[in-house]
Amino acid sequence: MRKLKIYLYPLSAILLTALILTFPSDCLALASKGLTLWFERMIPTLFPFMVLSGIIIRMKLTGAFVKILKPLLGTLFQVRDACLYGIVIGFLCGFPMGAHVAAQLYEQKQISRNEASFLLSFCNNIGPVYFISFALPTLSLKPGPVFLFGMYGLPLLYGLILRYTRFRDISPKALARELPDRDKERKQGVLHAASVSDADIPVSLLQALDESVYQSLFSIAKLGGYMVFFNLLFILPRLATELFSFPSEKTRLWMGGMGALLEITGGIGILKDQAPYLVLCLLPFGGLSCIAQTYSMIGNTDLSIGEYVMHKTILMALTVVYYLFLTKISFLP
Repeated sequence: MRKLKIYLYPLSAILLTALILTFPSDCLALASKGLTLWFERMIPTLFPFMVLSGIIIRMKLTGAFVKILKPLLGTLFQVRDACLYGIVIGFLCGFPMGAHVAAQLYEQKQISRNEASFLLSFCNNIGPVYFISFALPTLSLKPGPVFLFGMYGLPLLYGLILRYTRFRDISPKALARELPDRDKERKQGVLHAASVSDADIPVSLLQALDESVYQSLFSIAKLGGYMVFFNLLFILPRLATELFSFPSEKTRLWMGGMGALLEITGGIGILKDQAPYLVLCLLPFGGLSCIAQTYSMIGNTDLSIGEYVMHKTILMALTVVYYLFLTKISFLP
């Protein structure tokens, strides 16, 4: 395997470089499209949420933020307030905020590694604004409970199943038994003021704002790089269609399907309404670009990207079964 990587990675880099030099105008157009998507859609919709979420986490206001939803979500999931905050933000703001918030809460020591892995398993989905205002209209579908449940209900149910199976030990009571009693240790003189971590020190609003803006700018710039790079890779399915001489009616399906696996927005733009249920099944996975962007959000932690990909694959499979069942009973055309 190691020898394969030694030869495969350099050969891939050489091949991509050769394609850029051979088709410079096509590659420039594709890269420019990725840059435009990042500048016009990702920055305006994602950057403000990143900053606001960073402030809330650094000032330890997560409990107050989820106070209204706590009676419902707290009863369902039986997790700490910081974990509930990750669930709410992950579903409301969408990808990659779910991964971003899980990593931030973990780095700020407000949740454990197990809790962060739990959030990462089902909270990093396509955002509702993107889904309702872009994905469904492009697929010529009207927003409705069937599609909303397929996109968000299935991950929520999957998260509930995981909570009481794989992650049954992250309840507040279980964590209270595992975590050391800091107050008791302070009284016994075991824990001194000098050993208190930075996470215990209150942060002012201006300091939280400054740190959040800096971290969010860094994160959003990385996401832009991934969007440009993966849009550039659209040259591969385009050349494949020409090389294998696909029938004209299947060309867009092939390019769109392969494109969606690379970068979901570009793939949807190519497919449009030609294969709406194929896109709906690919959306939970998000494409290789989403996986790479998620890795960039959790790269400074010890959270597993392999485990994340496993959960996304399972969610995609569940979505396929869901739409096949609805089609089988003639609930969908």
